[in-house]
Amino acid sequence: MRVKTFRLKAVLQTAEIPIVLLITLLTDFGAQDYFVAAMKGVILSANPDARIVDISHEIPAQDIQAGAFNLLAVYHNFPPGTIHTAVVDPGVGSERRAIIIECADQFFVGPDNGLFSFVVQHERNCRIHEVTNEKFFRHPVSNTFHGRDIFAPVAAALSNGTAAHEFGPRTDAIVELDTLMPRQTAEGRIAGRIIHIDRFGNCITNLTRKHLGNENADALQVNVNGRQINSFRQFFSQAPVKDELFMFLGSAGFIEIAARNASAASILKVTRGQSIVANIRPVKHQTSPS
Repeated sequence: MRVKTFRLKAVLQTAEIPIVLLITLLTDFGAQDYFVAAMKGVILSANPDARIVDISHEIPAQDIQAGAFNLLAVYHNFPPGTIHTAVVDPGVGSERRAIIIECADQFFVGPDNGLFSFVVQHERNCRIHEVTNEKFFRHPVSNTFHGRDIFAPVAAALSNGTAAHEFGPRTDAIVELDTLMPRQTAEGRIAGRIIHIDRFGNCITNLTRKHLGNENADALQVNVNGRQINSFRQFFSQAPVKDELFMFLGSAGFIEIAARNASAASILKVTRGQSIVANIRPVKHQTSPS
């Protein structure tokens, strides 16, 4: 994983974000241990009225990019004022920063390690605060469990109406993962990649609706690991079933490669990060007889 510093040039408008009592949790903690329950206990101790929604606790361990994608795919489904607390944190205890991001009329709380970069890339207009005010932390602070001792109490304090600036100073830089934007090649093709593989084996690419060739899905052609995919469907069981592999526009807004009742990732023998090449084929228009 390559990370870089991303400088924000725009900030939110001065209008206040409405405070609601909705806090989401996204972690790689799983359900076997006490970690998620401990975070919820800290939040509810500070704000018994908080409503907690679990996005997922099955993010693969230390997989920052999977966490970033899942957050990108879901945050816009929540109402203004929602506080998203995300903890996929292999750098816990190190010098990596804790941050609060005000973005899209919502809050994002967690480590500055790229976890929020896809949301920030998508929204652009954000205000960021480094979390340095230790009066909001649970003490003593464990070097291995900032989810419980820093991020959960900070989220709870936000839900109780504490303003973001009270947690620490403004900053205009975050750690960013590689951009989701595909690249145009000199030959006029589109160089992209697989950014996520879901539990069904669907391969989610960084191509979007705008790459469908003026809304003509039949014009899109994608080459993945030596396989050429031309078929496009509106849903999985759409007939006729002509090709083993096909594309569709997924619910997260990205073009996905799938196989009916099978894993496209297994068929293609690919993993996340696999490069793809897309081409928009010219569509022949039939002319009416004169």
